[in-house]
Amino acid sequence: FTILLKHIVHAIQHGGICKFCALHSVLSFENPTDHRRKWDRVYFEKLADDKLSNELEALKNARKEKEIIKKEYLRARDYTIDLESNLNKSQVIAKTGPGSSQAGYYCEVCDCVVKDSINYLDHINGKKHQRNMGMSMRIKRSTLEDVKERFQLHSRKKEEKTEEYNLDERMKQIAEEEEKLRAYRNEKRKEKKRKNDDSFVDENVAAVMGFGGFGKRLK
Repeated sequence: FTILLKHIVHAIQHGGICKFCALHSVLSFENPTDHRRKWDRVYFEKLADDKLSNELEALKNARKEKEIIKKEYLRARDYTIDLESNLNKSQVIAKTGPGSSQAGYYCEVCDCVVKDSINYLDHINGKKHQRNMGMSMRIKRSTLEDVKERFQLHSRKKEEKTEEYNLDERMKQIAEEEEKLRAYRNEKRKEKKRKNDDSFVDENVAAVMGFGGFGKRLK
């Protein structure tokens, strides 16, 4: 009887026989002439307790794994999304094969292809993509120190922008002043050359006409 009971329990656990058929086999073995349904209360209570214990143990293990694999807070992207690199380009695509060779925008994290840019942006901002990235949809609560640091960062950026603007403006002013100085010097050189040419012509004319020179008083 013990061997028969073990075989029946094994069959129940592996789905080879239902509980009622197994119970009927046990009762028929004890009393072949009694065909009324009877319940072995102790046996089935033990089965129920064992099943409940296994389920509770599995639930505890699942909770432990969930605590160990803790997802990060949602954070902003630190890179630029490329949506225009293949714009106005021809590309050979395949109906079958890896997703990266198919038409559309391929997501390496989720191993899927999205047909247009709008749905691609919706995908990378969605829950599934963020969870595959190891992040939850929760945002970290900012502390007072975080707010102060953010204000200081914006203040430094503003100062750097002002200094950069002042430097560019100053370099532009210096270039304009140098250009004006070069133009002034060129004009002075041209004027000096023009005066020298005029003086040379006057002396030649005076020599031809027999004068000692224009602008000189006769003695």
